[in-house]
Formats: sequence, structure tokens, C-alpha cells
Amino acid sequence: MDYEAIVVGGGHAGIEASLALARMGHRTLLVTQSLDTIGRMSCNPAIGGLAKGNLVREVDALGGQMGLLIDATTIQFRILNRRRGPAVQAPRAQADKFSYSRLAKETLEVQKGLSLFMDTVTDLIVSEDGRRVEGVVTERGHRIGARTVVVTTGTFMDGRIFIGDYDASSGRLGEPAAMGLGSSLRRLGFDVGRLKTGTPARVRRSSLDFSRLEVQPGDGAMQPFSFMTGKIHRPQMDCYITWTTDVTHQIIRDNIGRSPLYGGKISGKGPRYCPSIEDKVVRFPERERHQIFVEPEGEGTEEMYLNGLSSSLPEDVQTAFIHTLPGLERAEVMRPGYAVEYDYLNPIQLLPSLETKKLEGLFLAGQTNGTSGYEEAAAQGLMAGINAALVLSGEKPLILSRSDAYIGVLIDDLVTKGTQEPYRMFTSRAEYRLNLRHDDADQRLTPLSHAHGLATGERMERLKEKARAIAEVKAILTASRKGSQSATEILKRPEVSIADILADVPSLSTYDEAVLQQVELDVKYEGYILRQEREVERFARLENILIPDGFNYDKVDGISNESREKFKQILPRSLGQAGRISGVRSSDIAILMVHISQEKQERQVNGAVPSMGEALEETLESGDEDGNGL
Repeated sequence: MDYEAIVVGGGHAGIEASLALARMGHRTLLVTQSLDTIGRMSCNPAIGGLAKGNLVREVDALGGQMGLLIDATTIQFRILNRRRGPAVQAPRAQADKFSYSRLAKETLEVQKGLSLFMDTVTDLIVSEDGRRVEGVVTERGHRIGARTVVVTTGTFMDGRIFIGDYDASSGRLGEPAAMGLGSSLRRLGFDVGRLKTGTPARVRRSSLDFSRLEVQPGDGAMQPFSFMTGKIHRPQMDCYITWTTDVTHQIIRDNIGRSPLYGGKISGKGPRYCPSIEDKVVRFPERERHQIFVEPEGEGTEEMYLNGLSSSLPEDVQTAFIHTLPGLERAEVMRPGYAVEYDYLNPIQLLPSLETKKLEGLFLAGQTNGTSGYEEAAAQGLMAGINAALVLSGEKPLILSRSDAYIGVLIDDLVTKGTQEPYRMFTSRAEYRLNLRHDDADQRLTPLSHAHGLATGERMERLKEKARAIAEVKAILTASRKGSQSATEILKRPEVSIADILADVPSLSTYDEAVLQQVELDVKYEGYILRQEREVERFARLENILIPDGFNYDKVDGISNESREKFKQILPRSLGQAGRISGVRSSDIAILMVHISQEKQERQVNGAVPSMGEALEETLESGDEDGNGL
């Protein structure tokens, strides 16, 4: 073999996958169409946001790179939902997109054990028996061998862009699509579909009237995404807000027939939660205006991003409706908005490790799996890289549970339910979100990453220091009293913050702000957290009852044909996952549970087989001793 692993694509998923593989000791090649666009932010140059910020913190806690990259290149930082509960608060940072991409490339270039190669992968090399991937074939005719391949092609796999009547083979405006790989996957028997996404126009900063825009400044202090970053000392740039008008909407309605989306040229399903402006006008006719964020793309550029104004209408129409926005009456359009349609694989074809069921050693991550967003891509890329490395080492895959991390929720949703539209992470998707806060991701995940050789010793030492500091602060609060109440009891009051306590307990001022904030959240929500931990315990009981590999669903009497076919298609690893498959009845899960228990007892005892009631009771009480839910 030429390499142990090959990663296809240099986007946010490819960056994390290739770094994880190399850092875990495997000789890795990253193949990308352009070395100049590694880590390119095609849409909004921002990292984080609601639920997405949690993903970034988790990627960082597992030893990934995204948090470090945004900390070094941020131009504005904000905590979203400060006035709401901790489970829905999230960090978000605007990035200098060019600095981010450059630093990502530099990080890959200096990584030991990682090589970069500029070419386009058009086909896969498969073993004679058709069971294993053995490498890739490139556009220039290179045949490169490897034991594992991670595909992270984003919107480039057979991508096509649309601007009004104009359409062309392209993954991004001005960049060619990756042709051939989608056809290769179809030939190998994969279910390949089409999705659509889009991006808004960019306008010239000096052509805007800022007196008519609402200023949206960042927070006073920048909090790092990475637990390895100290204080951030970077200049912050303001963002701005404007609104669409009745005239904006009328121009769009008058030209809706010229939209490739409504004219039938685009067949792929677009993102429901991030619709184009023409979608907003058509679907929400009662709305008098829509909010638009005007955001800088970096320190060294005049380009401003019109967040919320994604469109594939003709360029003359885009210019016309942009000029109806307050403050943008004379805006100079530097790049038009466009839609891009691309190939993706329905993710129910993947195991929870993100390895494909059809082809051993082939992993998929990012928009190739039907997701949207840099953060979702990075999370999948990291897990695909980790699990590809574990396959190479002959170890079991690392599977995060829904109660462990937002990453676990993301991957479980994809491989259990699949998706027919671009999937986006939301806090509401996580049942145990109070236990999955962005501030404690390092405590949840770093020990796990260190055990697999990815998190460094320095990172573990910092975690231990943080844990000691948290314990000390909690002890100080318990010991400090004001009248008959301890500081801990006072802090539980809704109107009291940790800042209020500092005046009476000055010794707390020596501790880091992040430590104090986490203690405040732990204290205020202790009762809720304990309640959720009991829910997690109940969840784990079914999650830890594993379904044996190669289980024969055809011999299970009593389950519906629909459930049987879905079990055979998705191959759930546990009863918990089986119960989350859309359309599966709870009665089918009960029958499946009994059958698994009976099989287990038959193997263990060469005697009597328990009754259905006895098997069900025994299974629910004990779970599976071999369960390894995290």
C-alpha cells in the first residue's frame, strides 16, 4: 500500500479527518482539488452558534483543530442566548476567512505523517471480492493504494451551480466540480441522491451607508473556543443589521419565474432551516420584512457577507432587490449569490463509526452525508478519522452516545434516520442537552480522547487543573456564609450571579472566569442536572443491550414486515438505536428484546429457555453485560 489512509477533500471535514489519522500514528495522504482553498468558508465566515458552538467545543475536547483555528483568526465573538438557560447558550465567532484558510493549510503542512496532494479523485479501487476499499484513482491517472479511505467531498461531488438562467459544473463559484466519484459510488451500489444549498451575494464595504444600519458589536471579552487557548487579544469588527422591505419582496415575486429553484432546473432538496430569500418570500407571505445581517469577511478585504439573503435569482434581480435594503441603496455587488446542487449518500448506509456497510475501510463525513454547516462537517470528519485510525490498529470503533455529546446525537440521527434534506444541528435534537453544555465538553470528552492517543498530555494536565479549580471554588462557596445561608445557597437564587458573590468572597477573584462561570451553572442547575442524569441512566439500559453482529431478523416471529425491513437495512447496534428508527413500533422492540435475551440465555445455559415475560424482565433490569455505551 502507498499509504495507510487517504482523505478525499480539504474542507472542514477533511482537515479534521486527516489530522486525526496522522496524529494517531498512521501515514496519511490528503487529496484535494486545490491546495489554495483548504478550509475555505464558502458561506458565512463564522464558526459556532446555537448547538453548533457545542459541536466545536466537543471537537476541540476530542483533540480536533477547529477551535484552535477560529481562536487564532476571530474578528468578533458573541455568546448567543445569554438571557436564556445554559442548555441553549452558545458561543459564536466571526472569522477572517482568508486567515482561517491559510492557517488551516499551514497546520496540515507541518503535521508529521501527513502528505498533501493536489488532484481530483474520480474513482475508488476495490478488492477483487468487492468487499474492501483499497485506494483511489485520480483525474490525472494516479492509482494510490490505502487500507482506508475517508471521503469528504462537500458540495463538489458532481456539483452544479445556478444563477438565474446560468448553470455550470462547479462546486463553488469559479471552482470546478469533482466529477466521476458520484458515478463510481452509484456503480458500487450506493444510494446516491441530490441536495441543494446556496449562498448570498457579497457587497463592497465602502459602498454601504452605515448610518442606516443597526450596529451589532461583539462581546467585550473574547472567550476562546479551544480549551488550549489562553486569552485572545485580537481587534473586534462590528457586524450590522438591516431589513428587507415591501419593495424587496415585490421584486422577488415579480421575478420568481426566473428562479432556477421555482423553474424546475434544481431537483435537489434545499435546507429547510436556512432558506433562500425567494423561499422566505414565497413560503411566508404574511411577513412584512426579514432580518439581514451584514458581516465582514475579514480584516484585509472590502467584501461584506449578506447573511439571510441567499439567492439563485438572476444577477440583475439580485442587484435590484439588494438596493431596496436600507443602507444598501448604492451597494456594489462583488460576487452574486448562487445555488449549488451536489451528490450525497443517504447516511443510513453507514455504521455509527461512519464506515460504510457495503465497503469495508470506506468512511464518509461532512456534506457528503447530507449535513450542512462547517461544524457538523468537522465533527463527522474528526470521528471518521478517529475510527479509520482504530480500524487500522485493529481496535474497536469509538461510538459516542446521544447522552455523551452533541456529536453522538448528530451521528445517531444520520445513521438511524437518514436524511432527505440538508441536516442541521439544533439544541432541541439533544434530549440531554443540560448535560451537554459547551462549557463542560472538555470534562466529558478529553479523557476519552487521551485514552485513544489523540488528546495530548498537556491537554490532560490543563483539564486536571481546571477540575481542581472547580472543586476549590465549590468548597469556598460552601464554606462562605452570609447570615444563615452559604454562598452556594445564595447563588442558587435566580437573580444572583457569581459576580455578585465576588464582592463578599474576594478570594474567588483569583480564579479564571471560565471556571467561575461553570461553577455558577453547576450550582444553579444542580437539581435539573441530577434529574437528567437519572434519565440518562434509563436511556443507557436499552442502549447497552447490543444486537449481535449478523443477527437474523427473519427468524424473529411477530414483528411487522416494515420494522423487519428497516432493521435489515439500518442494522442497529443496540435496542436503543432500533427504537429510534422511524416507523418502528414499540411492540416490535419488545419482541426483539425478548428474542435477544432468549438467544443469550441459550448460549449461557444449556437448559431451560425463559418465558417471554421472564426474559423481558431480566433484560430490562440488567441490560447487556457486554454493552459499551459511553
